[in-house]
Amino acid sequence: FSPQVDSTNAGRVLASDAAVFLKKSGLTDLVLGKIWDLADTDGKGILNKQEFFVALRLVACAQNGLDVSLSSLNLPVPPPRFTDTNSPLLLSGTASSDVPWAVKLEDKAKYDAIFDSLNPVNGLLSGDKVKPVLLNSKLPVDILGRVWELSDIDRDGMLDRDEFAVAMFLVYCALEKEPVPMSLPTALVPPSKRKPVSVPGAMPLIPSSTSTKDSHQSLPPVGILAAKTPLTQ
Repeated sequence: FSPQVDSTNAGRVLASDAAVFLKKSGLTDLVLGKIWDLADTDGKGILNKQEFFVALRLVACAQNGLDVSLSSLNLPVPPPRFTDTNSPLLLSGTASSDVPWAVKLEDKAKYDAIFDSLNPVNGLLSGDKVKPVLLNSKLPVDILGRVWELSDIDRDGMLDRDEFAVAMFLVYCALEKEPVPMSLPTALVPPSKRKPVSVPGAMPLIPSSTSTKDSHQSLPPVGILAAKTPLTQ
């Protein structure tokens, strides 16, 4: 263990120390909570060396678009990547500004037309306005929750024009049976967002005995999508 995570040098990592370190992976709290639940096998809120290595391996899986599950542990993945800022990991990559945006110009025009039709306020759409569009895709709610988390890049609970394009791009990928990644690839980060973004009031990762389902319901994205409201086209 490095002193970064094992401050007491006791060969184990406390939840509080691990949370600070794992947040530097740039993954969402939802994904990190799942990683912790899988790594902390006895639910004591402490990781020994082997369990901590499992957590790091799962971080690497998530960063490379693989499922966060024990079955992914044997798959070949590059080492996990961490950054020292609170900004999403891939925004701080040195060459990120050189990577072309994955959203094509002709597709962006279509997404912008949908965006404008939803009556944005000050260039932003609230979750309530985006929800019917996402639900009309008929994709599973957990997939749509991940789409929202990935596309709300600045974590303000609203989508601007570029963030909405990311959401639409991910929805169409999912409809083509392509997996929605666990973290946003550099190519999908809009050029306008490729700078360090401070995350005000970022929720601390606190492992608890509650089930993953309960923690899902406490997060805004899934709360927005799970409401059983009648849909209008």
